[in-house]
Amino acid sequence: MANLEATNKDSWPRIIALVDMNSFFASIEQMDYPELYGRPVGVTNGLQGTCIITCSYEARSWGIKTGMRLKEARKLCPDIIQRPSRPKRYAQISTRIMSALKAVTPDIEVFSVDEAFLDLTHCKKIIHSPEQIAKRIQDLVCNVSGISCSVGISGDKTTAKYAAKQDKPYGITIIPPLDAESRLKNVPVDQLCGIGKGIKRFLNSHGVYKCGDMKNIPISVLGKHFGHPGRRIWLMAQGKDPEQIQTTVAPPKSIGHGKVMPPDTRDKRVILTYLQHMSEKVGARLRKHDFKSSAFFIGLKSKNGWIGSKLKLAYSIDDGLKIMQLGENMIRSRWHGEGIHQIQVTALNPQQSNQQIDFLEQGEHANIAVKNRVIDSINEKYGNLTIAPSNLMHRSSMPDVIAPAWKPSGHRQTI
Repeated sequence: MANLEATNKDSWPRIIALVDMNSFFASIEQMDYPELYGRPVGVTNGLQGTCIITCSYEARSWGIKTGMRLKEARKLCPDIIQRPSRPKRYAQISTRIMSALKAVTPDIEVFSVDEAFLDLTHCKKIIHSPEQIAKRIQDLVCNVSGISCSVGISGDKTTAKYAAKQDKPYGITIIPPLDAESRLKNVPVDQLCGIGKGIKRFLNSHGVYKCGDMKNIPISVLGKHFGHPGRRIWLMAQGKDPEQIQTTVAPPKSIGHGKVMPPDTRDKRVILTYLQHMSEKVGARLRKHDFKSSAFFIGLKSKNGWIGSKLKLAYSIDDGLKIMQLGENMIRSRWHGEGIHQIQVTALNPQQSNQQIDFLEQGEHANIAVKNRVIDSINEKYGNLTIAPSNLMHRSSMPDVIAPAWKPSGHRQTI
């Protein structure tokens, strides 16, 4: 498509770009440590991590993939270089990139730490061509970060995201809206963003394996089963995703932290250490964004599923120690020695609170609030959990990670 001005603009009712950083974490490691350039790099969650979070394209050429165990990766590529993840560094670079992209358009949705949607519809008059604006985006990202990216452009979010994955790394893929349905026709449905294993099984049971099969079933079939998201999926498969760019972040329905622990952990002391770590992180995050909650989900995951429950209090809290006490009560009543491999602590339906200490608060509650204010100030200055319960001082096997729904500001700015 040579020039938007020279074409029928009705064929581009919207212009959506998806900017996708190339092997983001591994690329930052190679940028910061030049001796890693051209080498197979696998980023893991800490030095003790056993799973590849992401890897360089040199590693991918050996068949190594995200989610692969490091042990398996070493069989494919004995020379793979393990690098522990540095989430704060990745968030720093991402924040810089997302801020710079606002110079292209203010209509930006940070989709994850390494992806962003840009609505370019209001920029039609100054865009010479989709290829030209995509190249400008690539140059901008490289100039402000030193990192390369791939860009997909189409008329809707789902097709743009699919396009960005087609020619990585460094790729630019343009799918005009009028071509979107035919381009997606033979694409397996689970290659579209948001269609996981459960939705795939449902679609397969109705004869839908590729996007082109979707028109063979009524939209009402998906609408009845999944509601509005189901109707959106029906349209997504035809290159007609109606969802708009989300430039604001909705208030949280929950605030939680989870951690994978060594498989089949049965040592109660280890489980309680992980529980306390997650409880302190949830408490600190609630306080940071002026939230409190009176309901929590605290769970342990075994090979047979989750062990845990929703716990309700008569009053709202934001203190990690009190959250920890809820977890200890749950463990005493629900855990019977099963092997555990994951823990989750989540505050449900958090409500905005006033962090000013009420003059009517007396004794313990007032003292806890004052103590937490002091601790939060120190940890904000010197790093998370600089001051922490003593049994968390040796938590090197529990490194921080970037939340999947990370945003550069607000309550989603979570590590």
